[in-house]
Amino acid sequence: MVGIIALLISLVIWGIIFYVLWWGLGQIALPEPFAKVASVILILAAVIVCIGLLTGSIGAFPFLSFK
Repeated sequence: MVGIIALLISLVIWGIIFYVLWWGLGQIALPEPFAKVASVILILAAVIVCIGLLTGSIGAFPFLSFK
């Protein structure tokens, strides 16, 4: 039960971090190709972090270790 709560807290914190980065990216007036590339990189980073947190929570090999 403690692991699930820790996972949820981690997902919420990472969600807030990526939301602030996404918001900040929208506030910066980047030219179109750079804005699209930055958005794709941010989405890929968010997916990698989520996969790392979820696979680490089920006991699989955690390729992201935040300890």
